[in-house]
Amino acid sequence: MDVRSVELFLHLSQSLHFAKTSQAMHVSASTLSRVIQRLEDELGSSLFTRDKRSVHLTQAGQRFRSFAEQWLEQWRLLQMDLSLQSNALAGELTLYCSVTASYSHLPDILDKYRLSCPNADIKLATGDVAMAVDKVANGEVDIAIAARPDHLPLNIAFASISKIPLSIIGPTVSCNVRKLLERNPIPWDQVPFILPEHGPARARIDHWFKAMRITPNVHAKVAGHEAIVSMVALGSGVGIAPEVVVDNSPVRERIQSIAVGVELEPFDLGICMLSRRLHEPLMQRFWQIAARN
Repeated sequence: MDVRSVELFLHLSQSLHFAKTSQAMHVSASTLSRVIQRLEDELGSSLFTRDKRSVHLTQAGQRFRSFAEQWLEQWRLLQMDLSLQSNALAGELTLYCSVTASYSHLPDILDKYRLSCPNADIKLATGDVAMAVDKVANGEVDIAIAARPDHLPLNIAFASISKIPLSIIGPTVSCNVRKLLERNPIPWDQVPFILPEHGPARARIDHWFKAMRITPNVHAKVAGHEAIVSMVALGSGVGIAPEVVVDNSPVRERIQSIAVGVELEPFDLGICMLSRRLHEPLMQRFWQIAARN
């Protein structure tokens, strides 16, 4: 049994889906199967029952999950103690954020963090900000820069670092969408919308649709605000995006903010991590620096 095997088992015990765990933990399905088989051989018991349609934890799997969670926590505590004894914080943190956040908010935080913890390594992954909280909750990453959801999981700690205004955006290029936006009043039911698949931005625009009594003409659902901005810039439709994403976009000259009757609630952007890991020195130091930033 090793740390990586335990991490893979714990993720699978939550997802109960081999393909999802393989993708999230960056291993092949065959490697994941071999890891689980090796653990089962070492324990002499089946940890999962699986068929073509479903995966379930066995009673032995449930007992091993409790043990594995405690074992992994003790391993991290040991790493902390040894790091403190050496008078230098060392180790690795995995951090997740959007592409925009990686150059709008992260650099200043990382510069200060590296001064404080020069022996700590940061492994960065970027993607859809709507996935950030889930990636922390599932143990895929240690820390994420995320927009606070309306319902924050109880096991997630969140520290606000910035308020991010949101805008309804449309294209400035000559196209059918722009012609619709130039009409007075705007025939919103005819306007094609580019929507987020899920997450806080989707909740905001769904609330806006309700307040404006609009039945949206959904042209596409995409992951990531950067993708929405790009599609709007191409004249594909109207979307919602944080102003910081538009301001930092290479196609910002092709985007316009649209005055709307109902104001959109801004994002509460912050860092999040599992509450039970706040005491770990590397995590605690990152938290303190980001929260003060």
